[in-house]
Amino acid sequence: MAPAVKGTFAVIAVVAAIAGGWRLLVHGSNTAPALVTPQTDVHMAISGDVVPRLYRAMHNVSSTNRENRPRLIALTFDDGPYPVFTPMLLDVLHDLNVPATFFLIGADAQQWPELTRRIEAAGNEIGDHTYSHPNLDQEPSDGVRDEILRGRDALWDLSHDPAVRSLMRPPHGRYTERTLRIAQQLGYTVVLWTDDSGDWRAQTAARIAHHLLTNATAPEIVLLHSGKLATIEALPSVVARFRQAGYRFVTVGQMLRLVQNDELNHPLRRAV
Repeated sequence: MAPAVKGTFAVIAVVAAIAGGWRLLVHGSNTAPALVTPQTDVHMAISGDVVPRLYRAMHNVSSTNRENRPRLIALTFDDGPYPVFTPMLLDVLHDLNVPATFFLIGADAQQWPELTRRIEAAGNEIGDHTYSHPNLDQEPSDGVRDEILRGRDALWDLSHDPAVRSLMRPPHGRYTERTLRIAQQLGYTVVLWTDDSGDWRAQTAARIAHHLLTNATAPEIVLLHSGKLATIEALPSVVARFRQAGYRFVTVGQMLRLVQNDELNHPLRRAV
């Protein structure tokens, strides 16, 4: 490529980065990561300071141009297990032949150990959702560490899924830089989401399905909850539509082996 052409491309890249950075600095940041690995620079990933926000804007401009994002979707279910809704959910997932990732609360898993074992036996994945489901952003450092480790130990006693020791999700998605660094030190990848279904509110099955189908990305990690009847009722139509659109259902662990972190933190919108 001629030097003049290279120079032109360089100028275009700089202008695009500055434009993206200016939008982010003026309008704020909507670039919360879907995934924080033990290697992630947490400050650059989530801080509201000027330099990290500008860095994310420039990175987002360069990363969203790739069209060949894999059409993979991971359904993740927070909380529980619950003695009524979790068996119903497992039955529907089995009928649909869809694996899922369950972020379980350690204390609840101890209360319903047979359900925890059934989740794993059905081919699903189990991650750590702490022991008692506190707001980790309000906990002292020792409290954050204790909640993660107690949750891990409770789940490991009931399930020997390696994800119990490597994948965690903070309750309510609430975290700080300190929270994430503690999880990193314990060897965890913090799994958030590319789409919040909103099923933690009072929602109908139709509204949940409409939201998921109109906010799809590729790749996709969906936040759902285990104890919601409307969520269970929405799954058959949602799964059918995503499959028609060429998506494959995987667990979070499977997805992380198939895609790059950048592809999850900057997913592309897709029509479903």
